[in-house]
Formats: sequence, structure tokens, C-alpha cells
Amino acid sequence: MTEVINHDRRRILSTAAMTLAAAPLVMMGTAAAQPGTGKSASIPAIRPGSNTSFSSLKQINAGLLNVGYAEAGPADGPAVILLHGWPYDIYSFVDVAPLLASAGYRVIVPYLRGYGTTRFLSNRTIRNGQQAVVGVDIIDLMDALSIRKAILAGFDWGARTADMIAALWPERCKALVSVSGYLIGSPEANKAPLPPQAELEWWYQFYFATERGVLGYDKYRHDFSKLIWQLASPKWQFDDATFDRTAASFENPDHVAIVIHNYRWRLGLANGEAKYDHLEKRLADSPVITVPAITLEGDANGAPHPEPEMYRMKFSGEYAHRTIKGGIGHNLPQEAPQAFAQAVADADGFVRS
Repeated sequence: MTEVINHDRRRILSTAAMTLAAAPLVMMGTAAAQPGTGKSASIPAIRPGSNTSFSSLKQINAGLLNVGYAEAGPADGPAVILLHGWPYDIYSFVDVAPLLASAGYRVIVPYLRGYGTTRFLSNRTIRNGQQAVVGVDIIDLMDALSIRKAILAGFDWGARTADMIAALWPERCKALVSVSGYLIGSPEANKAPLPPQAELEWWYQFYFATERGVLGYDKYRHDFSKLIWQLASPKWQFDDATFDRTAASFENPDHVAIVIHNYRWRLGLANGEAKYDHLEKRLADSPVITVPAITLEGDANGAPHPEPEMYRMKFSGEYAHRTIKGGIGHNLPQEAPQAFAQAVADADGFVRS
């Protein structure tokens, strides 16, 4: 069972109103409501791993891609887009999606470029994994699905992408849920060396900088990714079937190219595309996120991540941080689906309060 600890709730309200409004965040699951009623929906408890498949898998052309995605919930419900990271995929949200759908949300869970059934529409398109392009992919997907505005929630690459959209296109982001908080960066910022222990945590990034790393990841992508899962979530006792459902998405023909380019771009070892320079310039300034936001962290996250106090001031709107206890690691939505889904509902509640 997971336990939620709330930290530092900032609201643009009087002190008395803040006390009353904080109650549904601390005592999660006590006030049942549906989207649009002015209170956040109460998300029921679920045993992680209760679901092993999605009810609906679809494909749609969006921008440069034909995007594979899962969809759940009513077509006219408030839109929620759930974004995975590396080395994960849509199955990180296999328990979250039905929870949100049952609360009345329209849930969209896309495979990012280089994963699962998502494919490039043209063989001539550069297999680019830089920060900005993934955000543009999601904006293109929203346009293709006629979604004007959505709650964005994610972890790892997905959290960075959600952060980026919230910062650059706040008119498209109703509210934000981000595991590990503010993850927007730049190659220039990444030039600064870290202390040795911190550098060690990024060992795979340096491995990917070599040709040996490219060949090794391509050859051993299954075992490599399982190792990352074990290191990033040291207390999560996932079984082979759980991992294998996700690992199938790494057989995407562009997977290795996208992953390698992403990590090399971060270190300034690979160029991005000039057409995204204006976006990366804005992101390099570390823009403040103004939309309502909840940040999450697992108490056993073994992956490199910033401490909450390091990014607190990057969120200027209504905000809460929660530490999810119970041995929860990096893949927070799959390890603690109820807590993640509740954060989505409560972030939506910020908007309607």
C-alpha cells in the first residue's frame, strides 16, 4: 500500500480558504465527485498490475508521425494525455487509464516517437530525439484529435514533455502532473560537470555517447532496459510478463536511433534541427510554469532526479508536491496508479476550485 505525503501547498487564496481547500488533497479518496462539479473526483484504490491490456488501441496521422495510442473513457470527457518515458511505454499507465476513464475523463496514452506502433510518415525525416520535438509531437497529436486543451501528466521523458508544453503553450495545458517536478533542460546547462557520485548515476548517458554503446543497446536492448528498471525502481518486484509487455515496444525500427540521439543531444554531442531552435532557446531560459500543477516523487526512486525544493519556484500557479511512500520507484504511475490518477483528478480540481 502506498502512502502520500503532501508538501508545501501554495494557493492564491486567503489563509482560511487555503486550509479548507487542502483537505481533499491530504485525505485522498474522501470526497467523491465527477469532473466539472467543482471538486476533484475520488479515485478508488487498485492493486498495481490489476490490468494487463487497454480496451482500445488506435492509430492516427499527426504531424510527422503515425501515432499509436490507447484511448479510454467518454469521447466528450475532459481530456487527459498520459506521457511515458524511457525505457518504458504506454503500459506504465495500464492501471491509471481505466481509473481516470471511470471518473469521466477522456484518456489518451500515446507511444512516443521511437516506441511501439508509432511510425514516421517519411523515411526522409530525421530521427530526432531532442527535447522540443517530442513536445511538438504531442501538440500535433492534440490537433489531430481535435483536443484544444488537456491535462498533461507524465514521468521521465513524459514529465519533461508535459513540463515543456505547460511552459511554452499554457493555453493547451489545463493542468499538469509531473513526476520529479521540473525537468526542462538544455545542452548548455548540461555542460556543467556534476560531483562524481552524481555522474555515476548517468552512466548509460556516457555509454550511449560511444559507438560501442549504440551497438550494445541495439543488441541488448531487452536486458539493458530491464537493468534500468531494476536500478530505477529497486523495491518494485515486477514480473517478467509485466516487463515483456513494455519491452515489445522497443522493437520499433526507430527506437535505438531516437534514444541515442536524445541522450547525445543532451550532452551537446548531436545537433538538433534548426527549425526547433526558437523553442530550445526559450526552454534554455528555464521558463516558469504558470498552470496549476502537482509534482510527485516516489520515496524509492533510484533514477537521477532533483529534490523538490530545487524546483519549487519554477511553478508559479496553484501547486502541490507529494511524496508517494511505500517503496515507490521511478515508474510511479505503474507502481502507484491510484496515487498518480488521484493527482490528475486533484490537479483538475485546482482549475475548477
